[in-house]
Amino acid sequence: MDFGFSAEDEAFRAEAKAWLSAHVDPDLDRRTWERTLGAAGWIGLSWAGTGYGNRSATLTQQVAWAEEYARSGAPPRSGHIGENLLAPTLLAHGTDEQKGRFLPPIAAGDELWCQGYSEPGAGSDLASVRTVAVRDVHGGYRITGQKIWTSLAHEADWCFVLARTEPGSRRHRGLSFLLVPMDQPDHIDVRPIRQMTGTSDFNEVFFDGAHARVEHVVGGEGHGWQVAMSLLGFERGVSTLAQQIGFARELETVVRVAVETGAAADPVLRDRLVRQWAELRVMRWNALRTLGGSGDAGASSVAKLLWAGWHQRLGELAVAVRGAGAAVGPVDWAPSAPYELDPLQHLFLFSRADTIYGGSDQVQRTIIAERVLGLPREPKGVV
Repeated sequence: MDFGFSAEDEAFRAEAKAWLSAHVDPDLDRRTWERTLGAAGWIGLSWAGTGYGNRSATLTQQVAWAEEYARSGAPPRSGHIGENLLAPTLLAHGTDEQKGRFLPPIAAGDELWCQGYSEPGAGSDLASVRTVAVRDVHGGYRITGQKIWTSLAHEADWCFVLARTEPGSRRHRGLSFLLVPMDQPDHIDVRPIRQMTGTSDFNEVFFDGAHARVEHVVGGEGHGWQVAMSLLGFERGVSTLAQQIGFARELETVVRVAVETGAAADPVLRDRLVRQWAELRVMRWNALRTLGGSGDAGASSVAKLLWAGWHQRLGELAVAVRGAGAAVGPVDWAPSAPYELDPLQHLFLFSRADTIYGGSDQVQRTIIAERVLGLPREPKGVV
């Protein structure tokens, strides 16, 4: 693809930048912010021509919006799971009734979603899910099981759940993709998971007879694996470029601190900083190439391997440029009380998980080996 932006793209970028400058408000709660975005037409830019989105935007304009959003300092999106994962899945596999019911509230920022995929024994090996959904006397489903590492489950109105609807089925067979309302306090228990950073972005979710309607099965009963894999294909796209803007801001902070502390005078650290900058540029061109349609079947796995390792190395650099001070709290910290992590400490601790969540490095390499290079499949049971 042409890596440049047209005059129309730059005009769109200017409009986005101006709107964000006028509306980003740190005092707004995240749900109100989603509704603000929806009311202004900024949700569903990639749904052009479907009749369910807001304003239309070309691919390069979507990139411009994502980049300006990241630059603006706007809060992390609570609605991205519904907008960027569920919505394209419904457009590809959903019925007209499902699209009409669920897409307008996503576009308006009124309903938030979470993803019920991973389980304690089925994280990267998604085909091993044990959550079950059994038909009840009313023609719906009753769901029983546990999901884990569920982002934003404590805020979500709905969850799309991969569950086993065929008794005795194994691996990829007998799975269904169900849309489940989270407002079932007697049947759904959400428990936050405390991370090393002290925050709780992820949750455990326990389903104990939670109800789902039969008309809320996407793709038909027993076709959940195909729908789930289709959704994963939407997971990395334009958002990757916005993520890289965030990475660039973090790198700028690390460089600034390296200069302030004198660490930049160390030739080894200086070389590592230059490498981080150069690799980030390569990741950007690779992401643009992939969006242009010239990437191979393993492009998303290659991208995940690239950014996960890069971000982890940046976290290591973040504490290296701080020196010994990175291991302790602020100047006024008392040993008897907890303290807030500074941004570089948070970066280091959070980035430890980069090579695990969203598909571990081992899983990404297996995908490339088997699906791209055609190597023999890994024997089951081998770790």
